[in-house]
Amino acid sequence: MLIVADSSALVALAACQALDILPKLFDDTKVPQAVYDEVVEPGKSHSSTLETFLKDHVVSVDSSQFVFNAGGLGQGEIEAMALYKQLPADILLIDDRRARAIAEHNNIQCIGALGLLLLAKHKGVIERISPHVEKLRNSSIHYGEALLGRVIQLAEE
Repeated sequence: MLIVADSSALVALAACQALDILPKLFDDTKVPQAVYDEVVEPGKSHSSTLETFLKDHVVSVDSSQFVFNAGGLGQGEIEAMALYKQLPADILLIDDRRARAIAEHNNIQCIGALGLLLLAKHKGVIERISPHVEKLRNSSIHYGEALLGRVIQLAEE
């Protein structure tokens, strides 16, 4: 299975030290150039970790052939959706609520970083979600407390 990733979810996975889950769940991970450029920008959180992880996973994409209801989306989100369609991929890793709604409206199967953690637990890739959630709570990544609590509840922890 192939997953295309957007920047926000990748940063979240790096923040909770869970990037290694991706190759355990998927045959390949791809990112468009705009997402790569965004996450490896010097001074950005986890940029060196993401640069190392993504170095062989960057794909050029021509987003001009795809039409998305893309008001307010960033270039990385647009390119990630276009790459999903271009390859075609099985799933899009994306956290931004607005971007995800637009992706789903365009028949793109989506999962967020927290959903990926739940999937990893369900498939036995990780034993517990709680340590990852605690790292997210203590990071600069913002998830609502109710959402984090719900994820812990769904994980039965």
